[in-house]
Amino acid sequence: MSWFNRVRNKIPFLPKRETTPETLWHSCPDCGAMVFLKEYEENDLVCPRCDRHGRIGAKTRFDLLLDPGYTILPAPQVREDPLKFRDTKRYTDRIKAARTATGEQDALQNAKGMIAARPAVVGVQDFAFMGGSLGMAAGEAFIAGARAALERQAPYVAFTAAGGARMQEGILSLMQMPRTTVAIAQLKEAGLPYIVILTDPTTGGVTASYAMLGDIHIAEPGALIGFAGQRVIEQTIRETLPEGFQRSEYLLEHGMVDMVVHRRDLRERLALLLDYLNPVREAA
Repeated sequence: MSWFNRVRNKIPFLPKRETTPETLWHSCPDCGAMVFLKEYEENDLVCPRCDRHGRIGAKTRFDLLLDPGYTILPAPQVREDPLKFRDTKRYTDRIKAARTATGEQDALQNAKGMIAARPAVVGVQDFAFMGGSLGMAAGEAFIAGARAALERQAPYVAFTAAGGARMQEGILSLMQMPRTTVAIAQLKEAGLPYIVILTDPTTGGVTASYAMLGDIHIAEPGALIGFAGQRVIEQTIRETLPEGFQRSEYLLEHGMVDMVVHRRDLRERLALLLDYLNPVREAA
């Protein structure tokens, strides 16, 4: 606080200067519009001016998608920092900071409940937790979600959002790719649907494993979806990539995803797909 403001606040007969909290408004990264935060939240974190879909966490996803009364599944316990990794900070410190910021144990969380009266297990990856990176905890959580779907004989619906594998866990992080693939194979053997909703961004090892192994692939509008980044690809092939490359609409046009669905329509669309893929509706 400046000297002038400190003196001003101590003068009793002058009214206190009102300040506007920064959390009162949301600035859209695409169109630059300043949107009243309450309006933004009531619109499911979608910009009402340009329709940009914002990134949201697990609890918000569950509230938007599942019927009231759903149950959040406990996070599986894994060994933390098995490689004793340190860069500019200790890995354990980064985990603690991410937990404090998000209130979550790790990047992927599961819940079981009903989607418009259809039973399902839903897994949500949160980009806010260390970029949604795939490590041992996230991989184990995905497998736990698949097992819960097997036990309940219900579909597994996965929301992906990640920058790739978690570098602080090295090869142990990469091993989660085949492990999650095996879990998906078990769902398929049991005849249970596995539906993936690709959100912004879904990249790296997650795209190379469980994000692209669904029975149905749905993408949110404008989501960045790919393995390597556009700049890396351009430098490798020495060509300029087309506009909108790796975005949902481009991938739909070229057959990589099955449909692009607006967030407000997603619950209804999933209910319809579950009727086709899993007509038995009894809750376990």
